[in-house]
Amino acid sequence: MPTPTSPIAQLQTFRAQLHACFFRRADALFELGDALLCAQALPSLPHLSLEPIHQRGWGSTYAALACGQIDTEQLRDLLASHLPPADPLVFAVDMTTWPRCDAECSPERGYYYHPSRHSAGQPIIAGWAWQWIAQLSFDRDSWTAPVDARRLHPLEDTDQTAAAQIHALLERLPASEAVPLFVFDAGYDSAQLSLDLVEARVAVLVRLRADRCFYADPPPAARSPKGGRPRRHGAKFAFADPTTWPTPSATLTCQDDQYGSVTVKAWGGLHPKQQRHPGHGSGGPRPIVRGTIIRVQVERVPARTRPPKVLWLWWAGPGEPDLDLAWRAYVRRFDLEHTVRFAKQTLGWTTPRPRHPEQAERWTWLVLAGYAQLRLARQVAADNRLPWERPRPQPRLSPLRVRRGFPRLLCALGSPAATPKLAGRSPGRPRGRCSGPAVRHPAIKKPATKPRKKPSTTTKAT
Repeated sequence: MPTPTSPIAQLQTFRAQLHACFFRRADALFELGDALLCAQALPSLPHLSLEPIHQRGWGSTYAALACGQIDTEQLRDLLASHLPPADPLVFAVDMTTWPRCDAECSPERGYYYHPSRHSAGQPIIAGWAWQWIAQLSFDRDSWTAPVDARRLHPLEDTDQTAAAQIHALLERLPASEAVPLFVFDAGYDSAQLSLDLVEARVAVLVRLRADRCFYADPPPAARSPKGGRPRRHGAKFAFADPTTWPTPSATLTCQDDQYGSVTVKAWGGLHPKQQRHPGHGSGGPRPIVRGTIIRVQVERVPARTRPPKVLWLWWAGPGEPDLDLAWRAYVRRFDLEHTVRFAKQTLGWTTPRPRHPEQAERWTWLVLAGYAQLRLARQVAADNRLPWERPRPQPRLSPLRVRRGFPRLLCALGSPAATPKLAGRSPGRPRGRCSGPAVRHPAIKKPATKPRKKPSTTTKAT
């Protein structure tokens, strides 16, 4: 019998609590999640019913996503309670898309950027957007611990939604003296995030473009001799102009096996000219959001395929920034992209084509719960490698290799799902009923943030 602290016992406890998060069609949802972890390929959703672990018919896969109910708050609590121990806690936040270009009957689709798929010659697709939050580690692997995934409405603000997710996550984390760090890419507004999280005990790290400009506080006697409003911005700090850089407030130089010599410089007390704020358009003063600008210069990149570029970061939070933690945390942020790619390509997150976004949300939670089970099983899963792959020690198995050995663990884990009962034959659609064509939902396009100052050419011609 496994001890209560063994990985097998922890995985059994997680699976039992996961089953309790399913309210309606619980057994069908749970078996669908097990089949997801056992299937070596996922051509379509009903192919999961061919797995031996799936005891129900192929129609239950559709019924589980269409009629099932999942307590998402309880599932978020479960994922947060099984986070790996770390001090300090570092999380990555990123947005990804589920392409649904041809799904005219699917509501709440929007237009989003996609790096590889194009529409009419533009890297834009129509689909659903999801915002993931995952805990990072500093180990040399691609494992993360996703704790939340929320679908974004096309008209929702990405920064405000991320701040709401962070506030909800902080209530689930255990009390600790260390301040958790949240890492963002350049697609997020650094000042807006800092403004929304000013009352929370968190630190924010956001990548900045190389053409940004920031400003210091003006001197105390910055009023013009002719009178007028006092100055709100002091000396300019331009990333592209080194002559505008003052003396750094902190400097760090260290050696790294992958990046060679690393030089980190920080300038505190800088603020941007805020364009997005709650009082935009009211004529009131813009808020001043102060933070620390961090410049990271490395000697080389791991692949050595191109010369390294300068990395600019924005840090805001209580206390002083840890420069060594800041640049290493942003480097580990790319592990979340590996996790999303593994979910899409291996677990088949975006393979099904559900019509309604609620069905996509249930499938997303099954994928997150399945990835959490793989992470808990990485210490006990066998290395079921291919003949041309190199052997790896037990703690160093990749998510793909753990998934290969997961079907063997199910014999020892068991399943809390009940045995299916015969329900007879479905009567099918009543004779003479005509459903008619489905309702079409065009993709939602965000309106312009600001009205055009100059009339268009068509208006002038008219």
